[in-house]
Amino acid sequence: MSDNRVYIFDTTLRDGEQSPGVSLNVQEKVEIAQQLARLGVDVIEAGFPIASPGDFEAVKAIAERVKGPIIAGLCRATRKDIDAAWEALKQAESPRIHTFIATSDIHLRYKLQSTREQVLEQAVAAVRYAKKFTPDVEFSAEDASRSDLDYLCQIVEKVIDAGATVVNLPDTVGYAVPEEFGRFIRTIMERVPNIHRATISVHCHNDLGLAVANSLAAIMNGAGQVEGAINGIGERAGNASLEEIIMALYTKKAFYQKEVGIRYQEIYRTSRLVSSLTGMVVQANKAIVGKNAFAHEAGIHQDGVLKERTTYEIMKPELIGLHRSNLVLGKHSGRHAFSERLKELGFELAGEELDKAFYRFKDLCDKKKEVTNEDLEAIVKDEVWVVPEKFRLNYLYFASGTRLIPTATVGIAVEGIVFEDAGTGDGPVDAALHVVDKITGLSGELVEYKLNAVTGGRDALGEVAAKVKVGERIYIGRGVSTDVIEASVRAYINAMNKAAYDRDRGVNGRRIAVDDPAPENGQNLD
Repeated sequence: MSDNRVYIFDTTLRDGEQSPGVSLNVQEKVEIAQQLARLGVDVIEAGFPIASPGDFEAVKAIAERVKGPIIAGLCRATRKDIDAAWEALKQAESPRIHTFIATSDIHLRYKLQSTREQVLEQAVAAVRYAKKFTPDVEFSAEDASRSDLDYLCQIVEKVIDAGATVVNLPDTVGYAVPEEFGRFIRTIMERVPNIHRATISVHCHNDLGLAVANSLAAIMNGAGQVEGAINGIGERAGNASLEEIIMALYTKKAFYQKEVGIRYQEIYRTSRLVSSLTGMVVQANKAIVGKNAFAHEAGIHQDGVLKERTTYEIMKPELIGLHRSNLVLGKHSGRHAFSERLKELGFELAGEELDKAFYRFKDLCDKKKEVTNEDLEAIVKDEVWVVPEKFRLNYLYFASGTRLIPTATVGIAVEGIVFEDAGTGDGPVDAALHVVDKITGLSGELVEYKLNAVTGGRDALGEVAAKVKVGERIYIGRGVSTDVIEASVRAYINAMNKAAYDRDRGVNGRRIAVDDPAPENGQNLD
């Protein structure tokens, strides 16, 4: 490993999916993984295979279909977990088993109810067992930043002797501060005699808003791998934002003197895809990828940027793939021009996918004067489905007013055959959703609803992200339209398509939390 190379470990699909309310299906996870590969991350943690049948299926699909990055699967320090991880990973081009166990006294006492000696023995045995399947094994000492330093050094040394190629030292609860965490990593580097035989990794949480700062401090003190998620999503306050770490290393390269293997122009697109599929809207003032990150409202700032960009911008928006051009396509634009513009935005569509997107583009041209890049991006993400489209909105009529009972008539094509029904509700959206339930034969509960204007002006596209509970599972649906009621119905039908897809495949199963006590807790693997 080069001393100036930092390896990027993405955990969007594992820790990121543990964000409250986020639930991705297999196709969505594969789509994100493929985009992460285009971004150039070194490792994709595809999931926690034993957590649920859905997680196992997703890790297996990513291992089989995504080439380039190392594909990792998380597992507790037990034979059962490791077996499941390997079964899911074994078809990967470059598989990695990532096993973990907590090492802090508070976790040992209250969660694991084990002694230090038992946990040390279990950690070493887990690494040795995983090593039988693949030469690339990562070990994580959960809650490392709150662990006794002498004991942690002992564990790190022993798991490296057992064959761990990467040792991860997480700040699991986001308790550390940069100076402290940097010193912590430096101490491990100095006190563990065989440390040169493994890459030291860090995984920082953002409970104090310091995850990125702590990660950078760790890199400065010897960490060769950094773990995080796109947009910083994850448990509680989230993980370190990978795009912020990447751009900090790039922008301050003279200071850090580190290299990453990232294709910077894919950053913005990756952020948008993750936001779209998880339903987690990126805050406007989010660093790097927020919509205000390169916006200037103050007159002094505007004047400065017009004269010389570097007066108020420390990086070019084009570098991260953010195209500022507001040149528009119109109703007279042809399919070729439309396809070429999509390619400029990073979307390669052909066949039926291109036909559907072009149809929506032409329809939108009749509704608004200008169709911007943001509109095109929203159309593509609404039209290019990641599950088979069993249900498709054909038409929608509604009536509502201060003295009227809201009613809606909805026509839905079910596998090509149009069915129509009508209903009432508390409002036009509620009325329409009742009709969707009747036609699809599924019963959904709208648990969260977000409306966002894609562009400015009265004719702006409305983008709706809806979280719909069907049975015991939550599905995220998206819909866009200049009519917010239509966008709402499209989002709901999108979620119903995902529910129907899972129902038809018989997908079921309980997800277990990463920090659930292991069923074989305290037992030796040997």
